[in-house]
Amino acid sequence: MRVAGLFAGIGGLESGLATAGHHAEVLVESWAPAVAVLAARFPDATRLGDVREVAALPTHDLMTAGFPCQDLSQAGRTAGIGGAKSGLVDHVFRLMDAAATPTVLLENVSFMLRLDGGAAMSRLTAAFEERGHRWAYRTVDTLAFLPQRRQRVFLLASRTIDPAAVLFADEVEPAAAATTLATHAHGFYWTEGIRGLGWGPDCIPTLKNGSTLGIPSPPAILLPDGGIVTPDLRDAERLQGFPAGWTGPAGEAGHERMRWSLVGNAVSVPVAGWIGERLVRPGAFDRGRDRDLAEESRWPPAARFDGRRRSAVAVSTHPCRDERPPLAEFLDHAGKPLSLRATEGFLARLRRTCLRLPAGLLDRVGAHRDRMAASRPPTRRRAAACAEAAE
Repeated sequence: MRVAGLFAGIGGLESGLATAGHHAEVLVESWAPAVAVLAARFPDATRLGDVREVAALPTHDLMTAGFPCQDLSQAGRTAGIGGAKSGLVDHVFRLMDAAATPTVLLENVSFMLRLDGGAAMSRLTAAFEERGHRWAYRTVDTLAFLPQRRQRVFLLASRTIDPAAVLFADEVEPAAAATTLATHAHGFYWTEGIRGLGWGPDCIPTLKNGSTLGIPSPPAILLPDGGIVTPDLRDAERLQGFPAGWTGPAGEAGHERMRWSLVGNAVSVPVAGWIGERLVRPGAFDRGRDRDLAEESRWPPAARFDGRRRSAVAVSTHPCRDERPPLAEFLDHAGKPLSLRATEGFLARLRRTCLRLPAGLLDRVGAHRDRMAASRPPTRRRAAACAEAAE
């Protein structure tokens, strides 16, 4: 398929689709750091800027849009689908109308299924139905492909193919990770500790985009040897399915501090690759999994519209189970030890929490704190006191 990518970011959707033979004809992106990456990684694609200023698109078969999530994210502004950022999705419909786009693939955070009673999904699905498109959506976890727990909603709508034959043709049940602190790495968010940990056995929690100023917010990883590190940016790129160094062109263009945000905002490449494969070779799905959507109290994790009837679909978040090494072996780079200050803050929160903590976690965090304190360079006051004692 010829692809027109709106809100292209660093090309996660388009990179994954390319592995199945689809080709990005045009990429629409206005954020300068992302534009620098697209220019280097997709040199043959036509690049357009602000989606609001794009009058029409070249001929294409598939429109993709990982549209802004800031107003739909639990960690964002939660202004809803009408917010200034997420509301830009309206330009998807404006441009698909102008080009008579047959097939559209959207991606966004799973929280939009719950925010405002699911108003975002209600608005999107109604817009596709008005245009005569069948649709299906599924919540998919990157953990099926890579050691990152990251659930995102993929909504496929089409006039020419059955979206359900793409999104529901594959399924496995998520495998329970049999891990211990001594044998496997565990990811968590060191900025949490009171209401949650984002705890991930043999995986990291969802990579975030950090602050709008480019201040990164990487998770921490507790290694089997007791060390606690934050992952190297190159491994963060790999945890999204990109080659290490994919966002390097942004740094070369003067946007080095924004590279974490670029990675955290991206679509996981292998998830898009799986969808791309099924777009080439649609499969079969079990219609016995359908339930009447009208009987659901809210938008479920997966659903479809066959042109006449809406149905909730009972399907897991894992379309497959890719073989991969354990997280500790997956990491190619040493990572940065979690600082003494960050460790002390996290440890203090753990000691106040009512959460049920993994056995041995407090001891390991405390031991890391002690090692970081012992390796801290002495202050001038401490150095003077030591010198005086020596005399």
